[in-house]
Amino acid sequence: MDRLTRTLSSVFTYAFLGIMAFLSIFPFIWMILGATNNSNDIITGKIGIGSALIDNIRAFAAAVDVPLVFWNSIKIALISTALTLIVASLAGYGFEVFRSKYRERVYNGILLTLMVPFAALMIPLFIMMGKLGLIDTHWAVILPTIGSAFVIFYFRQSTKAFPSELRDAARVDGLKEWQIFLLIYVPVMRSTYAAAFIIVFMASWNNYLWPLIVLQSNEMKTITLVVSSLASAYYPDFGAVMVSAILATLPTLLVFFVMQRQFVQGMTGSIK
Repeated sequence: MDRLTRTLSSVFTYAFLGIMAFLSIFPFIWMILGATNNSNDIITGKIGIGSALIDNIRAFAAAVDVPLVFWNSIKIALISTALTLIVASLAGYGFEVFRSKYRERVYNGILLTLMVPFAALMIPLFIMMGKLGLIDTHWAVILPTIGSAFVIFYFRQSTKAFPSELRDAARVDGLKEWQIFLLIYVPVMRSTYAAAFIIVFMASWNNYLWPLIVLQSNEMKTITLVVSSLASAYYPDFGAVMVSAILATLPTLLVFFVMQRQFVQGMTGSIK
């Protein structure tokens, strides 16, 4: 009876997980199938492989400057990610390692900004970017993302697992604090950096609302804005929309699958 119970439990568990996995990947499967069909078939809900893939790719390429759009997205995502990791890791390291009277107050103040909805910040940010002359530039998208309170929190929590013995030994050997950070902390915390890279890169790549507000010319737009503009046309070509959605998804999938091992290690607090 116990063996039968365990077997049934395993069957129900795997069945449930299989259903959940299918529901999770079905939208992506439907998107891929939709890219092979024309608009009429997509509207009617056809689920199957069509013969319009080449036509959809040509329609997308004719409507969009693909190299320019991808260059804009890649440039914004990489610069935002690099600057965010630099600022957040320095802040997380400093908050955990250095002690001062007002340290926790400042840190708690930073965490409180997580409670402020972005909708409340859009108008002040837009006015600020306008006074700086950055409207319709990529820097208007990049700069507000650098001081991420969540990534600072993540780095500080990860720094708690950093061996203090390594830092103390380095200080005894005469290394300065910036040398300890660059030569010891960064290599040891590479899994944390990898996990943070994936999180920040995906958030920057998929960013939509703020770029929609500050990027006003077609030459500055990112792939997410292009997908939205194609889908909101008066007579949208849903085949081209599906192609653009697939191309917009591939970079984040590639980054995740290449770095998934480091991502898991970073999220579980593993240090090497």
